[in-house]
Amino acid sequence: MSITIPIRNDMGAARPRLVTPAGASLTSLPPLSVYVHVPWCVRKCPYCDFNSHATPDGGIPERAYLDALRSDLEQALPSIWGRQVVSVFIGGGTPSLLSAAGLDELLAMLRACLNVWPDAEITMEANPGTAEAGRFRDYAASGVTRFSLGIQSFDDAQLRQLGRIHDAAQARAAIDMAQRAAPRVNLDMMFALPGQTLQACVRDLRQAIGFGTEHLSLYHLTMEPNTVFAKFPPEDLPDDDTSAAMQDAVEAELAAAGLARYEVSAYARPGARCRHNLNYWEFGDYLGLGPGAHGKLSFHDRIVREARLRSPDSWMRAAAARDGSHLAESRQVGPDELPFEFMLNALRLKDGVAATLFNERTGLSLAAIAHQLEAAADKGLLDADPTRLRATPLGWRFLNDLQEMFL
Repeated sequence: MSITIPIRNDMGAARPRLVTPAGASLTSLPPLSVYVHVPWCVRKCPYCDFNSHATPDGGIPERAYLDALRSDLEQALPSIWGRQVVSVFIGGGTPSLLSAAGLDELLAMLRACLNVWPDAEITMEANPGTAEAGRFRDYAASGVTRFSLGIQSFDDAQLRQLGRIHDAAQARAAIDMAQRAAPRVNLDMMFALPGQTLQACVRDLRQAIGFGTEHLSLYHLTMEPNTVFAKFPPEDLPDDDTSAAMQDAVEAELAAAGLARYEVSAYARPGARCRHNLNYWEFGDYLGLGPGAHGKLSFHDRIVREARLRSPDSWMRAAAARDGSHLAESRQVGPDELPFEFMLNALRLKDGVAATLFNERTGLSLAAIAHQLEAAADKGLLDADPTRLRATPLGWRFLNDLQEMFL
């Protein structure tokens, strides 16, 4: 039972505040996705802060990786036994460094151990610099239904500055290969690049649209900590006004082409939204496998966050030991943390989420955040519709400020 205690507002009047006990429980479990991390790249890009590592001499240790992945998966089974898997995302790094046989073994392993829906969305990230038509066809034959290509730009000079191993011609060829092999393709693109003008940004975008792709992910170049660009920032980065103009142009161009913005960085044609990422943003569950992979798993009486060891070699050795030492972290998320964690994800969606989802996914009453909801609505950051948790256009513009109100 929840306890209501009076506290004072700024005017001195008593206002009820809901204190939710630690024993709040979930009446049903959310959808479950699986993320598999392949940590190697041909070369690490200077802007990248992901857990990626240059390919060792002699190539990636595919056999050792797959054996460790099986050990990781089998140790996780008691936590998810009997649950259905709605989507799989194979990310990196560069998963397309896996051989066709290696990817086939990986997916067969998941199907053998997990209850993967027959129509589950199975996404694989791929680098145009490692693209081969035959390999793409084999990946699709093994079950990949969606490729996500790290294009970033169609400007060769920009690609060199970004440290990419492909050029524009290889990017175009990879898109053609992927579209021939699988029913769904996403293109990752970047803007606000060094020396990039508004006109150049739009030109890049129009080339991406020209392939008729159904999904685009657009990312503003940022100087992330512990990257080469953070230590040696590129010169001539667009100023804030130019970057904002690029963002506006991106949204207008894509809307005119039939791709609606449905999340901070995601645009899609009707019916083509990424089901895997939607599960993240709707505070669903996901099992993370592989070095550095993170996971969120719900139980009827608790929600647990997990993280694997980041070092590929350390993770492979620890997973093989089968003693749980491959986990760098496993902790229960406290009730005081859940509102922020939920809102951090849900408010990224342009349409927000149904208000009832807060209780379904956290086990907390919506009354637990009534004060923050009211304050955010009063500031014009949150939609006043009581049936949805959705940022206003102003709230989306100042999304970090809105999300922090729920800390």
